[in-house]
Amino acid sequence: MGETGGTYLIRDVWESNLEEEFRIIRRHLNKYRYVAMDTEFPGVVARPIGMFNSTSDYHYQLLRCNVDLLSIIQLGITLMDSNGDPPPGVCSWQFNFKFSLNTDMFAQESIDLLSNSGIDFRKNEEFGIDAFHFGELLTDSGMVLFKEVRWISFHSGYDFGYLLKLLTCNALPDDEEGFFKILHMFFPGIFDIKYMMRSCRMLKGGLQDVADDLEVPRIGPQHQAGSDSLLTAMTFFKLREKYFENNLDEPKYLGHLFGLGSHIFHSSTRNIANPAGVSNGTIVPLAAQTPSSTTSKNATAVGA
Repeated sequence: MGETGGTYLIRDVWESNLEEEFRIIRRHLNKYRYVAMDTEFPGVVARPIGMFNSTSDYHYQLLRCNVDLLSIIQLGITLMDSNGDPPPGVCSWQFNFKFSLNTDMFAQESIDLLSNSGIDFRKNEEFGIDAFHFGELLTDSGMVLFKEVRWISFHSGYDFGYLLKLLTCNALPDDEEGFFKILHMFFPGIFDIKYMMRSCRMLKGGLQDVADDLEVPRIGPQHQAGSDSLLTAMTFFKLREKYFENNLDEPKYLGHLFGLGSHIFHSSTRNIANPAGVSNGTIVPLAAQTPSSTTSKNATAVGA
C-alpha cells in the first residue's frame, strides 16, 4: 500500500473536462485495475409496502424505487494497482452531475448534509455532467465489462444501483435475481468491504469507523465522493493486509453486496413493511422536497 504521507490528488470533473479525464483514466487502466467507488445521492424519498420474500428482498425494493425516482449527484473513482499504490499525480476523480434543487426530487436532510460538506448545487445545475454522456463514456472506458478490473466499495447497493442506471438508461430490474445478473455482467469483479467485514470480528460501523480503526487517514472532506472513494481504496488495502495477509479468497467475497442477495437471508416470506398485506410493488412516498412541496423528510443520509 502507498505511504500515507504520499501525494493523493483528487480532481473535480464537470461536463467541460469529462472527456479529457476519461482519456486519462483509460491510459491508467493497463496497470491500475483496482477501482474504488463511492456515490452521493439525494437520500431516500419513498418506501415499498407489501409482501416480500425476505428482508433482503425488501431492502432491494427500497433501493429500486428510490434509485428509479432520484438522480445521482456525485461519483468518486480512485485508481490503484494490485499493491495499493496510486498512479502518479491525480488518482481520484470526483464526477459532479447535473442536479437542480428546482426540478429534481430530494430529501432535505440529505441536501443539507451535502451542502454542509461543501457541495455547491448551483455549480451542479450550471456545469454538471450529463448523465447520458457519462454513461456512454463509462461503457467504453475499460472499467466495466472486464473481469480483470476489481471494483472496491463499501455497503454499495445504492452506489451500484445508480451506476447501473447510468449505464443502461433504464429502470432497475424488478427483483434481486435480475439486478445481480446485470450487475455481474457490467461489474464482474466487486469487493464490498462491509461484506468482507463479516470475517473481521473486531471491525464494525461505517466507512469512517473502519478507517479510524485501521488508522487510515482521510484526505479531503467527508461526504464528498472523491474523498470517500479514496478512503475506500486505502481502507481496502489496509484491511486486506491486516486481516487477510494480502491473500484474499476471491471466490468467497467477489460479487457480493452487503445486505442484498438471497445468500444472506433466509427465504421465508415475511410481510415486513405492512401488516395489512398490501400487494407487493406498492410505493409509499415519504415527505420529500420537490419543486411543488415545502415539506422536508427525515431521511436516511447519502453515501457511505
